Amino acid sequence: MSSQRDLLRQILNAIAVFAAFGVNILANVRPLRGLTLGEISNQVFGEVLITPANYAFAIWGLIYLGLFSFAIYQALPAQRSQPLFRRLGYWLVVASVAQIAWVFLFQLGFFGWSFLAMVVILFPLMQIYTKLDGLKLGKRERWFVKFPLTIYFAWISVATIVNGGVSLTHWEWAGWGISPEVWTVIMMIIGGAIALWIAWTRGDIPFIGVFIWALSAISIRHLDNPLIAATGFLLSLILAVTTILSRKIYQ
Repeated sequence: MSSQRDLLRQILNAIAVFAAFGVNILANVRPLRGLTLGEISNQVFGEVLITPANYAFAIWGLIYLGLFSFAIYQALPAQRSQPLFRRLGYWLVVASVAQIAWVFLFQLGFFGWSFLAMVVILFPLMQIYTKLDGLKLGKRERWFVKFPLTIYFAWISVATIVNGGVSLTHWEWAGWGISPEVWTVIMMIIGGAIALWIAWTRGDIPFIGVFIWALSAISIRHLDNPLIAATGFLLSLILAVTTILSRKIYQ
């Protein structure tokens, strides 16, 4: 019975990853309402200042390369009864299903519900990150498990903040009289603070690298806005320096 459960877990994790990828491809090749995900973001929510420059979303290529590696590695017969994968369970399946739901909700214009779906993606990835924290992993487990899932979690953390901005814009939220520029800086600082805590307590280079990538991309998109651009570059510099210092302290 244990072997059958392990096999089922392997199959479902692999199917979930490739299904989520397939839905994302279809969303850009055959979009439901004629607009791809990127086009919706640029055309409908181009005024959402927290959105990074378009090139930043190329990170999805790295994310899916890592997820494919994870899906294949965990599906190998030799990994079937490994405690590590039993520990991770079905959390990635939950995240993948939620991601599929997000694609449909975002394409259909249900932006509030899409934010809820993004939170549902974030929660299981947080569980995975917590379960991996502190484990002594071999080289293969780091490259095929920890790094891919960490990068995915970090980017979804960024995407949740961005999706929150999209939802508030859709609801025509007035921002309590605070300008969109200032709110953007506040959200960047909140995201930077989260990453700074990870940098100082864990020195997690993949996680911090994603936030540096995103904050820099926000700055580059707004080079004509000194406040936003300076905030992003300064936070990126602080994160890079803190990561270097924390790794030296804990080595």
